[in-house]
Amino acid sequence: MEVEKFSYDNKVVRNFAYATVIWGITGMLVGLIAALQLAFPEFFNDYLGFSFLSFGRIRPLHTNAVIFAFVGNGIFMGVYYSLQRLLKTRMWSDKLSNINFWGWQFIILCAVLTLPFGITSGKEYAELEWWIDILITILWVVFGFNMFATLLTRRVKHIYVAIWFYIATFVTVAILHIFNSFELPVSFFKSYSWYAGVQDALVQWWYGHNAVAFFLTTPYLGLMYYFVPKAANRPVYSYRLSIIHFWSLIFLYIWAGPHHLLYTSLPDWAQSLGVVFSVMLIAPSWGGMLNGLLTLRGAWDRVRDDVMLKFMVVALTCYGMVTFEGPLLSLKNVNVISHFTDWTVAHVHVGGLGWNGMFTFGLLYWLFPRIYKTELYSKKLAFQHFWIATLGIILYAIPMYIAGFMQGLMWQDFNPDGTLVNADFLKTVDAMKPFYMLRSLGGLLFIVGAVMMFYNLVKTAKKGKLVANEEAEAVVSRNVEVNTGKEFWHRSIERKPIKFMIFAIIVVGIGGLIEIVPTMIVKSNVPTISAVKPYTPLELEGRDLYIKEGCYNCHSQMIRPLRFETSRYGEYSKSGEFVYDHPFQWGSKRTGPDLAREGGLRSNNWHYQHMLAPKDISPGSIMPAYIWMKDNELDISLIGTKIRAMQTLGVPYPKGYDKKALADLQKQAEEIATDIVNNHPKEVLKNIDIKAEIKRIKSKEIVALIAYLQRIGTDIKGKK
Repeated sequence: MEVEKFSYDNKVVRNFAYATVIWGITGMLVGLIAALQLAFPEFFNDYLGFSFLSFGRIRPLHTNAVIFAFVGNGIFMGVYYSLQRLLKTRMWSDKLSNINFWGWQFIILCAVLTLPFGITSGKEYAELEWWIDILITILWVVFGFNMFATLLTRRVKHIYVAIWFYIATFVTVAILHIFNSFELPVSFFKSYSWYAGVQDALVQWWYGHNAVAFFLTTPYLGLMYYFVPKAANRPVYSYRLSIIHFWSLIFLYIWAGPHHLLYTSLPDWAQSLGVVFSVMLIAPSWGGMLNGLLTLRGAWDRVRDDVMLKFMVVALTCYGMVTFEGPLLSLKNVNVISHFTDWTVAHVHVGGLGWNGMFTFGLLYWLFPRIYKTELYSKKLAFQHFWIATLGIILYAIPMYIAGFMQGLMWQDFNPDGTLVNADFLKTVDAMKPFYMLRSLGGLLFIVGAVMMFYNLVKTAKKGKLVANEEAEAVVSRNVEVNTGKEFWHRSIERKPIKFMIFAIIVVGIGGLIEIVPTMIVKSNVPTISAVKPYTPLELEGRDLYIKEGCYNCHSQMIRPLRFETSRYGEYSKSGEFVYDHPFQWGSKRTGPDLAREGGLRSNNWHYQHMLAPKDISPGSIMPAYIWMKDNELDISLIGTKIRAMQTLGVPYPKGYDKKALADLQKQAEEIATDIVNNHPKEVLKNIDIKAEIKRIKSKEIVALIAYLQRIGTDIKGKK
């Protein structure tokens, strides 16, 4: 047996730890601002009416900051610490580790500098533009290469269960990100999704659901398998259960995406697959949770005194809750109530705050004393943080669950004569306000706890000294063959990381191929409708502005074939209506009403006034005022390029239309502007130069947005 001395790199762990806390608090603060905008819309949306702080702009910033900045840095922090110790070796390249760290922070900074200014692709959890997507791909490859190079130079023979989850995370996130990010660039700040309509929706939620699965779940399960046994000083409860947990989870998870699209225009066979595999997910998910909790058997007395274990127990409990609720929400009779409501918001935040947040907090409390070789500065402060954070989750989740139930039931409520009780959608909005206020209080408490933790960790770091290169030694076993008789079959896979990776790719690839490929190549899955025509140039520009302002965050464009929806909005949506939508705009939340049949229901002047003063036009509305759109000049410099891009994507504009598009745009803009001005009150018309006012208005962004709103759903007009 050969003993080798080496050192672990704690500096990169320290860097990711600080980034986790700083970006976590930042992302949570942005989320609190967004929550307060819904709870107190008059103050945040009218008195502080900055475009870059509007809800539609900062909501994507919040989700990206929490998912990719907070959780992302937390993943790297935990992986870089545990991987070295599990493999008994330093990371293969310190340089690659540092490139991973600084590159990831640069990507987050790019998100901060683009999303609030409306530079977005408009796809949920994948809003970053094409060049940032390329940077993400490069940095992810850097991380993966460094991880696999370390695996190949390890000093141990077998690969521990935590690393299985790290490998699956790397390969699956790479597949998801690349396939969902196929975009056609128009300029540095603008691109169009390669997919359209139903196909785009399926790919997006195949990505969206599995971003939760393979970015927010599998890496944290890997961290659970390392840090819970370490903190409890006990072995994992069941090695064989961990094998079943891993392979069944990564196989089943990839199929579940379509449950986000139940009762939509997605083909029924795809919806049914999503439901079946979502229900099956209960077994492996709970198997993993129980494996973690049962690891603590005999160590429950330590849970009482160890703050890290307290956080871990709550995290695992929340994981169990959301992985039971997820399959429940995939059932059609439950989904018909929950979809588009705040129930989904509550569900997501029990996972985000409870599972990811509490686990990360516990992990940070465990790591800092060890890499700084000192005691935690204040255990009392850490325990206070635990209870404040737990109370914050409760105050956040319970009001949102109640709000979601209320929304779903109020939307469906009929009078005895068959009319809708809440035909005015704003009645349901008004009923949500007290719950939005309580949600904000819960979020505030959670942030207060995070700030307390940051102070505690900084003081802990000052109290000790970072062991940047932690000395270690190990008996080299990678080349030692010991004859122990018949070997368990899985052991042979554990010794070969490349083989393990290939198996993981095959297992996760099966579901994606079976669900997505038929929708792409079988035309009968997306039947076309001859009445559906491409957008006019002005409508195309308006649609881009709709995406820029993040309107899809509050409004859906998908009328489901359900009585209460068709009674409220009109004819249900058909798959052929969306064949020219790059990207699709079905949405996932109805803070405001559905807009799928909005075109032609109201006058141009109504839309003009409503965009500038929505609370005056629609009393009870919490929609922000888009006052900047009446002053911002419409950028028409790319209209020809956009038309050519759409032609490349298969939109049937006539050959050479890119040369005529600008003239058509200006003609339609003048028609809408003329209609708006002519419908001004008579006393206003007396005091203005009508021609000058038309000329002024027709060149503004608001006219293009109105053109798009007036177009939505007009190709197929159902009886309303």
